[in-house]
Amino acid sequence: MCCSRNYRDTDLQYVEALEILLQGLCGVNKERLRVHEICLKSGPNLGFVASEVRLLCDLEQSEPTWTVKHVGGALRGAGVEQISVLVRSMVESKASKNVLRLFYALGYKLDHELLRVGITFHFQRGAQITVTVSSVNKMLKLHATDEAVPVTPGIQLVEVTAPATSENYNEVVAAVSSFCEYLAPLLHLSKPGVSTGVVPTAAAAAASLMSDGGGTTL
Repeated sequence: MCCSRNYRDTDLQYVEALEILLQGLCGVNKERLRVHEICLKSGPNLGFVASEVRLLCDLEQSEPTWTVKHVGGALRGAGVEQISVLVRSMVESKASKNVLRLFYALGYKLDHELLRVGITFHFQRGAQITVTVSSVNKMLKLHATDEAVPVTPGIQLVEVTAPATSENYNEVVAAVSSFCEYLAPLLHLSKPGVSTGVVPTAAAAAASLMSDGGGTTL
């Protein structure tokens, strides 16, 4: 299970300021992100209900590593609208470099592929939280990551996620929501799929952070 909120930032100045803010909040060094994401969908031989899996190849490693990821539906039921983050089932598993060939053999077909490039922070703050700031790129040729071009030039995707279980997701939701409040001067994070604009304080907050250069301890 995963709890998440996201936002699309349209000004690179805000992205640089956000990086400074995150460095102070998280207390850990950023990690470079370069992930080749392949989305596969099941064929008719696998049943009437369509199934989707994502194969993630971490290109930042000296030896690229593969992960199989399945994202389920969002949590439903009374009170879900009052929860400030999206809660949905998610399963991940490490895989070998032959994983794409295996899924093709099972009857899955390529739907689309993306290249995500940016930075990520992993830290503990009431939950094991991951913050990712990345650009999303598409391939003009099959698997040609070196020739990828931005899907939306100048726009960065900001995601805050944390793993949860059916027993503790309320605590994880509270931790993610609490952390997101620290980002309010620069951006408003929302549930995935819900668009929010640049907050009125963003320009002033970004200018202050950039002039300070990250020297303030948070």
